[in-house]
Amino acid sequence: MTAEMQALISYRVEQADEALDSAQSLLERGNYRSVVNRAYYAMFYVVLALLAPMKQQTSRHAWVMTLFDRDFVKMGVFGKDFSRWLHEAFNLRQRSDYQELFTVPVEDAQTVLEHAQQFVAGVKTHITSQLSTSDAGD
Repeated sequence: MTAEMQALISYRVEQADEALDSAQSLLERGNYRSVVNRAYYAMFYVVLALLAPMKQQTSRHAWVMTLFDRDFVKMGVFGKDFSRWLHEAFNLRQRSDYQELFTVPVEDAQTVLEHAQQFVAGVKTHITSQLSTSDAGD
């Protein structure tokens, strides 16, 4: 794997970690719509990191979710709960960002953040193992 590719993956993982940190701070301040936004984006960024070595970069959210489901959930790399969490976070983010007069209950914000934390941790573990395997083959 090229140094440029490793840098891109690291950058995307860093974006995911920053988004999770922001979501946690926003939860403590009671900004539940923003929690959902940042939690979802943490998941989105870490999936972009996962897709990078496959040359599957896109900014289209629906396509990112499709690729994740097709190449990782359907293949058994991640459980169906990962797909469900990603889709639920996306749908709630869409509603909270664009639907007028929509309120995110604290419980939903907490749940999305917990799922995002588990999702990011699981994907990061997989990425790390893939990088280790890649380095061993070099």
